Order: sequence, then structure tokens, then C-alpha cells
Amino acid sequence: MWRDLVPIGRSASTGGYFRQPWHAAELELRAWFREAATTRGLEVEGDPFGNLVAWWGPAADFAATGKVLTGSHLDSVLDGGAYDGPLGVVSSFAALDLMRERGVEPARRLGIAAFVEEEGSRFGRACLGSRLAVGATTWEVARELVDRDGVRLGDVIEGGESTMLDGVGTYVELHVEQGRGLIDLDAPVGVHDAIWPHGRYRYDIAGRADHAGTTRMEDRADPMLTYALTALAANEQARVQGQRATFGRIDVRPNGTNAVPSHVTGWLDARAESDAALAALVEEVERRATAYAERDGTSVTVTAESVSGEVAFDAALRDALARRMGDVPVLPTQAGHDAGILQSVGIPTAMLFVRNPSGVSHSPYETAETADCLTGVEALADALTGLVTGEVVV
Repeated sequence: MWRDLVPIGRSASTGGYFRQPWHAAELELRAWFREAATTRGLEVEGDPFGNLVAWWGPAADFAATGKVLTGSHLDSVLDGGAYDGPLGVVSSFAALDLMRERGVEPARRLGIAAFVEEEGSRFGRACLGSRLAVGATTWEVARELVDRDGVRLGDVIEGGESTMLDGVGTYVELHVEQGRGLIDLDAPVGVHDAIWPHGRYRYDIAGRADHAGTTRMEDRADPMLTYALTALAANEQARVQGQRATFGRIDVRPNGTNAVPSHVTGWLDARAESDAALAALVEEVERRATAYAERDGTSVTVTAESVSGEVAFDAALRDALARRMGDVPVLPTQAGHDAGILQSVGIPTAMLFVRNPSGVSHSPYETAETADCLTGVEALADALTGLVTGEVVV
């Protein structure tokens, strides 16, 4: 399965992946998902937003039991890594194969999910597919989102209402680790216990366009200067407070080499160990930006585009799976996941993660060793077996 996925959406120049939702590479991955499900005799269900689930067992046989869901996502960030998302989907199919080889007889229906637009790389909302699937974001709001080319989501898909997750009682997601926790502990797999709160904030900084050569420095209203100082302030505050702050995307108008810009838009990604810590970090960065703007003769407007509060995964499920896997490490994650969305609406959720020897993610350097991935498949199969047979009760 992994060999089939490796070339899809891969850049020949960087080795990174461009698998943005509703573009050719991501649509090819969805076709692969359907084929992988069909060859295993699974029933594929989609919703109006592009989310997919492949179900094991006829629905009528499990009418009185809560469904178990596993899976992840297939899309990537711009120039991203191979493992973030697809590893969880491939591992889910492999775990199902292993369960069948072991003769597992499920008492609960099992689904393998592929959520759409988890990264928010096209329409700017992380975990958009899962948010829409559970009703955490409404279609009325989502359909007005536009991508970098000005394309409106409502013109890409019809939307509507999703019933795909009705009856789901448990969700388990496997993911490549996006840090160095398992490296430091010398462990191939682990369990996440919580997701740090995080958010995306758009900084619109307006100034005055002017000539780069003839305009004296003291006569300028340069929004790029305000932006640069704000980015430095975000870095400083995150380091001082022990949190995370990143300006990773910027849009400049008119974007000319020999012109002072008239407008700069920058997107802040902020993450912290608690909701209070996130609020304090974001508030201080905005305060600094406002002060710089007053000094520079510019103006700044901050818009919170998406904010996710702290998510603690179901403790009983986490502990049961950790024991079943042999008391593996339990660590928090600073990355957002579809698992956090499902847990936030009351679906008991757990996350397994597989060691990434590079410690790098959202990058072509992201990796995982085959032996660790196979250990992850076994751990996932053990976890799902306990859930679908009733040996683990949530």
C-alpha cells in the first residue's frame, strides 16, 4: 500500500508532497482509498463534504452497538511529508487485514475514515472535514471560505449535512509523531493524552504604497516593518513563555521589489500548554503589533480565523489501550488532529503515534522506519480488537 502512495503528489524538485483538497493528487488518493476498501469487501460511505468511511460488516448486524472508527487523513500541507495523515489510513487497512488473519469476530461495526482538509492547507481551516462531519462548523459558514486563488468552497462542493458518523461510539487515530518525544524515550510507539490549545490568527497591516528609492525612511508608512517587528515579538514571547508561535505565511501588496508595500497580511499559528497560556500569548503579540503600528504610521487588525481549545482524550480509553499495548509512553501533542474534533463533541477518542526518527514534520524530511510502522499496525490492531470484541469497554 505504501509503495502505491509514495509517488502521488510528490514534488520532483523538493521531494515534498502537494496533496491539497479537491486537487488532482488528493482526488487520486481518494480513488486509492475506495479501491483499497472495495478489494477488502468493505462498504464505502461518503458525505457531502468529501469525507469517506469504509465499513467492515453489514450495518444490520450491529444495529444495537456503537460503531468503532479509526483512520486519519490523506491531504498534506504545502510541500509536506509523506507520513502525516496517510500513515494512519494505511495502518488502519493493515490492522484490519491483521485482525482478519487472527480470526477476530467483531461485535461492533468498524469503520476506516479518511477526513478531508485536515491540514487547512487550501481553505485555511484545520480539520475542516471532521468539523463539518460532527457539526462543529456549519456549512453556511464553511461554504464562504475561499482559497488563495479566490475559489469559494461552495463552488467546489455542494455541501449539506453529514450523517456519516451517526452511531460512532469510539474513535482511535494512529499518526506519525510530529516531534521528538519517542526518540528521547527510545520507544517505537506511544499514546497521546491531550492536544494543546491552538489557533490561527490573521494580521492585516495597512500602510501606504510609495517609491522604494525616492521616499525617505522617516516619511514612510511601511506595513512590512510593522509585520517584521510583530513576527520577532511573537518569537520572543513564545520563547519566554515556553509556548509556540509561528508566522509561516505572508501576503504582500503590491509585492513589488522597488515599492514600499501598501498592505501586508501575515498568519500567526499560536499554540500553548493551556487555554489561559494561549490567550496570554496571543494578547501580548497583538499588544506589541498595535504599539509598532502606532509608531510606524500603519494600522493593524487581528482576526481569529480558527481557535481550538485544549482537548484531553478519554482517560479510561487511553489507559486501557496503553495497558493493552504494554504500558507504552503517554505524552501530549502540540499538533491538531481530527481526533481532537471528535473528542470535543463527546466521542471517546484515543491517539496512537509512531516514532519519527527525524523529529521533523510538515516537511519532506518527515519519516518513519518500516519496523516502527509495523509495530504501530500491531498496536492499532490490538487496540481495535479490544474495542470491537467488547474486551475493552468505553
